[in-house]
Amino acid sequence: MKIALLGANGQLGRDLQQVLSDHIVVPFTRDDFDVLDHVGTRAAISEARPTVILNTTAYHRVDDCESNVEMAYQANALAVLNLVRIANDLEAVLVHISTDYVFDGKSLVPYTEESQPMPLSVYGNSKLAGEYLVRSGARKYFLIRTSGLYGNAGSRGRGGNFVETMLAKARNREGIQVVNDQVLTPTYTVDVAHQIAAILATAHYGLFHMTNEGSCSWYEFALRIFQLAGVDADVTPTTSDLYKTPAIRPRYSVLENARLKSLGLNRMRNWREALAAYFHGKSAVGLG
Repeated sequence: MKIALLGANGQLGRDLQQVLSDHIVVPFTRDDFDVLDHVGTRAAISEARPTVILNTTAYHRVDDCESNVEMAYQANALAVLNLVRIANDLEAVLVHISTDYVFDGKSLVPYTEESQPMPLSVYGNSKLAGEYLVRSGARKYFLIRTSGLYGNAGSRGRGGNFVETMLAKARNREGIQVVNDQVLTPTYTVDVAHQIAAILATAHYGLFHMTNEGSCSWYEFALRIFQLAGVDADVTPTTSDLYKTPAIRPRYSVLENARLKSLGLNRMRNWREALAAYFHGKSAVGLG
């Protein structure tokens, strides 16, 4: 398999490069082209002639999307439409990453692939627009929704992640407030990469939810981070109403890997086990 990997230097992209090393991976970063440049994107991917286009790029600054609406839709929808067209022209499979933020958080049970999306933010709406363009236009695609991603590349200073942000605040002896009324499933990018590799070996095209198992609030996630790191942090719970942000987040955005399970393909472990593996990996390469 020859895979054009867009966003190759991101948290998920770095792990995908390692996990997919048995394949021919052509890594693309923003230094190679900007996905907003449709002509340049087409030229670079067409030259590579991949059998799979794996897109991890997005404009995912959730709060900034509220004031940069045009940019959000250019990156999360129109650039995706361009990739759909390129994939079709090359007869390639398109793999596109989406988000739990396409839901409104009013459910009391985990969302499945059959659940009705209802975004609350510009970011969520722009990502859902990208989903619809993939589902309506791509001939062969894997559309993957995931949640709360963190990975080893973030610990190397490549944009950071929630885990490293919490640890940095603790090291600086900052008082930390974390919302306790937004429930999700934190998901380790290594696990997502292995799960993507597993479905790429099949022809089960379509929509998949892909997160670690279980759920917690952001506050509970932070407590577990400090516990595993052996860090004494000044952390207290707060609420979404008190911790105002420009974008509204879903209060409950737990995803059920229903389709993976129905196909016998689910390899996603519990989020607590995955977080422990993340810390073990950091220690192994001297990042702890």
